[in-house]
Amino acid sequence: MNKLKNSRAASFAAVTLVYILAAAVGIGVYSVLSLEWWLALLIADTAATVLTFVFSVIFRNASIYDPYWSVQPPVILAAFALGKELTFLGTLLIAVVAFWAIRLTANWAYTFGGLNHQDWRYTMLKEKTGVFYPVINFVGIHMVPTLVVYGCILPAVYAIRAGLPANLASVLFLCMSFGAAVMQGIADIEMHQFRRNRTGTFNRAGLWKYSRHPNYLGEILMWWGVGLSVVSAAPNAWWLLTGALANTVLFFAVSIPMADGRQSRKAGFAEYKRQTRMLLPIRK
Repeated sequence: MNKLKNSRAASFAAVTLVYILAAAVGIGVYSVLSLEWWLALLIADTAATVLTFVFSVIFRNASIYDPYWSVQPPVILAAFALGKELTFLGTLLIAVVAFWAIRLTANWAYTFGGLNHQDWRYTMLKEKTGVFYPVINFVGIHMVPTLVVYGCILPAVYAIRAGLPANLASVLFLCMSFGAAVMQGIADIEMHQFRRNRTGTFNRAGLWKYSRHPNYLGEILMWWGVGLSVVSAAPNAWWLLTGALANTVLFFAVSIPMADGRQSRKAGFAEYKRQTRMLLPIRK
């Protein structure tokens, strides 16, 4: 086990195998359920997450789950689109989500250091929660993000199944999603450059000059764009926006406070926080 975890290539192969198995489990579970499509998809998604959690326990590394956020949506959309005649809206949704997913997964692969490395947030949670960590690991690290992304991708699945036509608003909102994914990519590249060069305590270059979390802003806008593109074509399906709302709450309630909390340990954070907005570079 230690030899595998110390090898980046072997670790990458192990994670890839886990996700192939998770996809197979999810598709298999969905295919045998005779339920409403959204409920069957939820159960199948949960089953795939449980499998991923089991392997995170086996490898003693919750970061096994990290790619799930970006791998789950394209697999779901591909499964629902297979053999179906797509409308222009369905095609655009798949294209935008695929672009977002490929970029985000590529960024994960670039930063992946092997199974000996675990996201600092998970390590912190383990230290703080002690004997309760297995529950926190399953619920907080695995299931909550799965449910959030499930809600985010639900509008696209709905549009594909219903064969919704596109309108001008749909196209404009998906342009927003595409732009948000591009912004995330630029923010990630700028952060990689900053970490290589280390020209200061805080990244104040490019997008990071105007926002402390431009990558999070991009993620929030990405799913509002997807949700609104579908709801603009089917206004009665307004409830499909709950996924984008849950995603926004997750970032405001968990991701941003944790990131700022870690940064606050550094000297000069108070001044940096005062000079740089949390998300949108809007001054009062």
